[in-house]
Amino acid sequence: MTEYLVPTKPSETEFTEKRSTFIGHVWPVETEEEARARIDEMEKKYHDARHNCWCYLIKDGPVRYSDDGEPQGTAGQPMLGVFQKEGVTNVCCVVTRYFGGMLLGAGGLVRAYTQSAKNALDAAGVSTVRRWLELAVECPYSFLERVKRACAAQNGIVGEIEYAAGVTVHALLPEERAEAFCTQMTELSAGDFAAVELGEVFRPVPVER
Repeated sequence: MTEYLVPTKPSETEFTEKRSTFIGHVWPVETEEEARARIDEMEKKYHDARHNCWCYLIKDGPVRYSDDGEPQGTAGQPMLGVFQKEGVTNVCCVVTRYFGGMLLGAGGLVRAYTQSAKNALDAAGVSTVRRWLELAVECPYSFLERVKRACAAQNGIVGEIEYAAGVTVHALLPEERAEAFCTQMTELSAGDFAAVELGEVFRPVPVER
């Protein structure tokens, strides 16, 4: 089963180290062209900055990085290492540095660019992209919370809830947990309602970290 991690959303973070300002950006991207467009966008936006260092990883595609004038190995590669360590792909990261007049040294630069990339990834969040089965459970209002708890117990995600005479709960379940969830719904209701399979979806879902 194919499963991989991607950033949940774009992010921007900032911190200062010895008067140098580091601005970190992360984006989920699908192609190298999209990553290059993000890098170009930041280079134009922060054209007056000393450095716009970057990296990107595309699933089953290219992996690139740039120190953009910083000493070799002190920026792009440490940034890239953050995403490789976390197992995150389809990601583009740019860290902009406004020089504050104080040298950080090679070790200081590595730590600063690593921190900036990590801060931006933490702010973006991480989602698992995988195949899910979408199920719908139509039940009385009194069962709503129990259905939601049962979904969570099977590592599922509660989606849209429709409110009418009863409630219809839409849920995404891992393929290997869907059968157990269906059985649980039948037992919970003593056969009065059941989970109905609506089909498969392949999409990112945020994960707790």
